[in-house]
Amino acid sequence: MKYKNPIIPGFYPDPSICRAGEDYYLVNSSFEFFPGVPLFHSRDLVNWEQLGYVLTRKSQLDLTECRTSGGIYAPTLRCHNGRFYMVTTNVSHGGNFYVWTDDIRGEWSDPVFVKQGGIDPSLFWDEDGTVYFQSTHSDGAGSQCIGQCTIDIETGETLTPTRPIWYGTGGKCPEGPHLYKIGGYYYLMIAEGGTEYGHMETIARSCSPWGPFESCPGNPILTHRDVNPRFGEFQALGHGDLTTDTAGNWWIVFHAIRPSQFMLHHIGRETMIAPVTFDGDGWPVVNHGRPITQEMEGPGCAESGKDGFAPQNSFFQEEDFTAESALSCKWACLRNPETGSTALENGLVLTAGENGLESAGAPAFIGRRQQHFEAAAETLLDFCPDAEQAEAGITVFHTREHHYDLLLTRREGRRAAVLRRRVCDLLVESAPVFLPEEGKLRLRVEASRLQYRFFAGPEDGGLSSAGEGCTQLLSTECMNCTFTGCFIGLFCQGEPGTKARFERFSYRPE
Repeated sequence: MKYKNPIIPGFYPDPSICRAGEDYYLVNSSFEFFPGVPLFHSRDLVNWEQLGYVLTRKSQLDLTECRTSGGIYAPTLRCHNGRFYMVTTNVSHGGNFYVWTDDIRGEWSDPVFVKQGGIDPSLFWDEDGTVYFQSTHSDGAGSQCIGQCTIDIETGETLTPTRPIWYGTGGKCPEGPHLYKIGGYYYLMIAEGGTEYGHMETIARSCSPWGPFESCPGNPILTHRDVNPRFGEFQALGHGDLTTDTAGNWWIVFHAIRPSQFMLHHIGRETMIAPVTFDGDGWPVVNHGRPITQEMEGPGCAESGKDGFAPQNSFFQEEDFTAESALSCKWACLRNPETGSTALENGLVLTAGENGLESAGAPAFIGRRQQHFEAAAETLLDFCPDAEQAEAGITVFHTREHHYDLLLTRREGRRAAVLRRRVCDLLVESAPVFLPEEGKLRLRVEASRLQYRFFAGPEDGGLSSAGEGCTQLLSTECMNCTFTGCFIGLFCQGEPGTKARFERFSYRPE
């Protein structure tokens, strides 16, 4: 089977996968965005459909005043005796917890909290029914390692003290642990090196789930830390999880980034996949020891298209809000949305509250992840502002301090479109593009690898340029340690109670 990476493009990091029969399920981190933990389904490991989210209620996910890149870290998805479990960390409220469901397409339980510190928790069921809980840990001397305890899966109660089980190979930030039993050994796979350009995946094994663990002589089993970022297709590879397919072949899902230019990326860490084999000594080898590329080949049963590659999702989106009874699951909000801020009433109606895009609260905002360097997004907006403080429009949003907003407002007493670029403590506005006082308006964003261009105009007329902004200033490397990626979103802000009605939205990869 030939296929192309990434299999889920855009801000979908820290993938965890499990198989139930012929079905594969995958989850990702979501940080300060709500609902939390995107949930995907596939039958061939290449084409993935988003089913929705795991955490859909505030009782499951409290994001009140969640900081940038706070919230939900590194979920793990497992299935045991027909029941699905998702374990994760809310670093802003509550720490480590898990939820469960007997219907993967239905509602999940309220959180069951586990009193073990650290982040990136994982679950492992041994053959005798013992449930092991792993996460990051700091030993008595302050050294970072992977810690483990056993738990009562019904209550979350810890049954043993947390013990250090592996310190990794010496890379910083040992994290993202997953324990497997393969061929009589317990394999512990972790991420090291930080989720940056030195990221890597390492593995060790033992005859006991408590260790001692022997490090694989081929570590790291996955990394591009020595691949020149000028020429490497992907960088920052790591945070993996293993699965078998229905034919018994092994695969690893992991995340990586695609730099837009030297040492800069802005659309986030993306989900990739690669085949895994085992050498004569029983150690896993990823992609036969070769670097990860966009065009890959591995075992599988997905049908090939005309170009010889398995057909894959385009992630195209088109929504007519006047005809929809519910929003697509591609949308997400910033933190827990305020009651009444979003409604479908012959269109998508956003109602401004006390918080705008630059606050640590919950603005009237919905966004979808940017998944392609080359893409165009457009919306039709019915909004007649009555003051300069009233604003609604389309935004390219990375964090509350880094976003480009094409907003409809009033300038010099006239309805106008303005491009506002916020970068850290700098704010720049374009000259207004004056628009007709009556009628609906089109707002458009065109993205390329290095630039965003913004346009505005009447529904049935031509579009005028409102300005442009470089992707560099919305890149993770230009911010203070962010783990997310760019969204293209719709918003309304200013005087509380201001309403804006969006009739349609489209996102088209170019």
